[in-house]
Amino acid sequence: MTDADAIASAVLEEFSKLPAKRKPSVRDNGLHEWVPMAGIVAKGPNGLKCVALATGMKCLPASKLPQTNGVAIHDWHAEILAIRAFNRFILEECKRLALQGDGASQSEFIYRRITAQHENQGQQGTAGVWQGQPFAWREDVSLHMYCSEAPCGDASMELIMAAQDDASPWEVPSPTPGDLPTEAQAPTPASADDTDTPLPGRAYFSQLGIVRRKPSRGDAPPSLSKSCSDKLALKQVTSLLSSLTSALVSPANAYLSSVILPASQYSAVACSRCFSSSSADGGRMAPLLDTSVSAKLEGAGYVFREFRVETTKMEFAFSRRAILPPNNNSSSTDMTDMADVKDTKPKKLIASNLATSWTLNGPRDGEGLVGGVLQGRKQFDLRGASLVSRRKMWTLAREVCSMMALDDDDGEIKRVLGSTDIVYDEIKDGSSLLEGRRRAKEETKRVALKGWVRNTGGGSFKLE
Repeated sequence: MTDADAIASAVLEEFSKLPAKRKPSVRDNGLHEWVPMAGIVAKGPNGLKCVALATGMKCLPASKLPQTNGVAIHDWHAEILAIRAFNRFILEECKRLALQGDGASQSEFIYRRITAQHENQGQQGTAGVWQGQPFAWREDVSLHMYCSEAPCGDASMELIMAAQDDASPWEVPSPTPGDLPTEAQAPTPASADDTDTPLPGRAYFSQLGIVRRKPSRGDAPPSLSKSCSDKLALKQVTSLLSSLTSALVSPANAYLSSVILPASQYSAVACSRCFSSSSADGGRMAPLLDTSVSAKLEGAGYVFREFRVETTKMEFAFSRRAILPPNNNSSSTDMTDMADVKDTKPKKLIASNLATSWTLNGPRDGEGLVGGVLQGRKQFDLRGASLVSRRKMWTLAREVCSMMALDDDDGEIKRVLGSTDIVYDEIKDGSSLLEGRRRAKEETKRVALKGWVRNTGGGSFKLE
């Protein structure tokens, strides 16, 4: 078994242990639900362990973001929800170490940093520059992601083209004055499926290497949530850590080493263009290798760390291909947890509304989500907040702060994460604690991910 197969297997096997209520089903009308899945695998001295996984394929329209109040998740595409779950996993590990104090506290994934380590990493001038975080991901544990589908956006454009009856490039209309991009934007056209948004979804696939929003039906309310391809590309600079987690954990070692895709979902041309820094391959991240850009990232405490994209023959049981194999021949594909393999009736597919989030140190059955909140709850009801919601993640980060004596010089960590006087957006956009992260993100968008439009709203809430 190759490393890619082993990583995929670790995620697939963990998902197979979840109860049926967390998985797509066959509806009463005979429609078979399908859903993408993604998982994060840690590879260390103790072997491979899936530490977080998720399924999902939807996001909130821009018009609903102001109502979220830290409760509803904005984007629950599998890759993004898995990364949110991974951040929950890390914060839970931080909490466990904090509860144990300075004694024989151990974690095979993170460790408590000491002053000497802060000084050492600061002198190196790498992504480990000390920014006040009391924890760090272990150097001998690498991180890998398995995705059951090609990430939406640029990494999947060739697959979309190949699936068309006519793969000829669409004619791109000349933009009207109202469609003209801002100075920071790439020239992307407006279209019927891009109403009132400056970013295309899956439309105009002849335009390659550009920032895109999440694809959606033509009659769906517009969203500014960026594609999974774009968000994963940015993670090569900011690491897998979210803003809140970055306040407690150094980003130095929390980068993906590889992304594993099913061979059927892999386009070498698309992945090289989308994620790589190879100018010869048209890699859009190449500007990050410029000496001046690298220096800016390094000065902010970050680096560009490119991941490998590898393939596996294994398929997720609830992918479209596993449910409806090409030529109805399932013998050529490895499948785990396959349902209805003996069913000879013609099958019809429908996208599942159910999303699932699971972590190694969380609830055994994980969580089921619909519409960005816990299944069965109203969309913006406080009781519907998932463990990976902004509100619950901030609450957990605050708990970690309250359990430990932090020695950052100005007490910024406790002031920011523990305050009842500031709103969530002030942490992300105003705190000096995350200034380096903001600088690294903006520089990456300026030179490599041009056209990135922020998806704002829902960050004006406070914790009581």
